[in-house]
Amino acid sequence: MVAGSLEDGRRLFAGPVEFLLAAPRLDILPPPTLPEVAVAGRSNVGKSSLLNALTGRHGLARTSVTPGRTQELIVFDVGAPPVMRLIDMPGYGFAEAPKDIVRQWQYLIGDYLRGRVVLKRVLLLIDCRHGFKAVDQEIMTLLDKAAVSYQIVLTKADKVKPTALAAMLERMADEARKQPAAFPGLIATSSEKGTGIAELRLAVWEAAFLGS
Repeated sequence: MVAGSLEDGRRLFAGPVEFLLAAPRLDILPPPTLPEVAVAGRSNVGKSSLLNALTGRHGLARTSVTPGRTQELIVFDVGAPPVMRLIDMPGYGFAEAPKDIVRQWQYLIGDYLRGRVVLKRVLLLIDCRHGFKAVDQEIMTLLDKAAVSYQIVLTKADKVKPTALAAMLERMADEARKQPAAFPGLIATSSEKGTGIAELRLAVWEAAFLGS
């Protein structure tokens, strides 16, 4: 497979990135005509900040001191005319919401992963200070069973020392190799410092346009 370049990733997000809709159900999603890359992670993993850094738009994805506010699939068009879509998935693991609402989110996530034919990859965000937690393993198992390609992206890389980050990357890469649907290669990022953002943009471009 021919690889892309960092410039491909930069150009992808140099144009418009616009909010399209929020979908509490699959039938509200736009027709499956464009490739989609979804972003998933625990509710306090820094997903909104990373989406803002990825797209270069400070206010694209709303950040909140209350984890778990995103209750729907948030759809963003990338490009003009749109060439792909970013999907911000509901955070998992913790939510300021009743259990029945959380259960509905879980069904929505499962249905989306199993039934969205244009979904090319999921970016699975993991806080590099903590590594995989049990709830992350549950999502990885769900992705494996759904045969959805996913790439592990570490957040908050600026919060740990380089030696600790290197050790965490090695340990997590060993664990990821045991997962059938995990895409090879981890990306360490920092929304605050910009670390790994160019590489993440390239990963999105390759997933959307070169396939898994």
